[in-house]
Amino acid sequence: MNARFVFVLALCAAFVGCDESTDEEEIVENVPVAPREEPAPAITELPGVSLDGLGTSDRRLALRLLNDLLSPCGEPISVARCVTDGAGCADCVPSARYVARLAAEGLADHEIRALFANRFDPSKKVEIASGDAPVRGAAMGAPVTLVVFSDFECPFCRQTHPLLQQVLREHDGRVQLVFKHYPLSMHERAVPAAIAALAAHRQGKFWEMHDLLFEHQEALTDGDLEGYARTLGLDLDRFRADVADAASLAAVEADKTLGRELEVQGTPTVFVNGRRFEEPFENLSRYVAEELDRR
Repeated sequence: MNARFVFVLALCAAFVGCDESTDEEEIVENVPVAPREEPAPAITELPGVSLDGLGTSDRRLALRLLNDLLSPCGEPISVARCVTDGAGCADCVPSARYVARLAAEGLADHEIRALFANRFDPSKKVEIASGDAPVRGAAMGAPVTLVVFSDFECPFCRQTHPLLQQVLREHDGRVQLVFKHYPLSMHERAVPAAIAALAAHRQGKFWEMHDLLFEHQEALTDGDLEGYARTLGLDLDRFRADVADAASLAAVEADKTLGRELEVQGTPTVFVNGRRFEEPFENLSRYVAEELDRR
């Protein structure tokens, strides 16, 4: 008798559970829900900022962000208001154009917000001293400085190498490239290659060695490195002495320590005017052009 009673209760409980779930689903399905409409942006026309070419959804996203994101000028107003009011800060229009570009590229709301903060939030900017690092391109004082943390055995660094050269060519005289060593522990010949590059640097041939090392990335034995020094016409006795000098290894380690302090986790990592570049490297030249427009 008791067993039968328990069985009946169990059936009732199961039925009640299904009923609650079914009823709830029926109620949700049977009650018409009006589509949620976003409020229209306060500002839809921004002088100097073109939204032409954006699809309906991308345009809506761009306008919502422009009316929501705070101005990069430190004032408690939106980017859109910053543009329309003609605030004294030179970053109003460039920051709005940046949001429009990212929206046009199909990025999501959270991705655009993150990239916007990375580019315009004062707390995201870091100071990177060039020191004795090799510099290519424009002289000191160029409006745009790229700092690359790189590894001569890293295949991605090799792929990025021509893109960096392209940026220097396209913006000749206005961009300088600073090289920092960041040999990864997984690459057995990265440290010897970095030291060879430093030894070449002491004879004024860093970039020539740099280009050879990437060109012949699969050939980085000690014999190969000395062969490149010979090809470049370096004083081989001095080259060998500099390679053996403990100061050369210390310089490589100092660069890597700096990279760790800046939270570099892989190579290549590029900073543009003190801000980590987080977009695809194919966008670097355009990003640099935008930086030049800010100045």
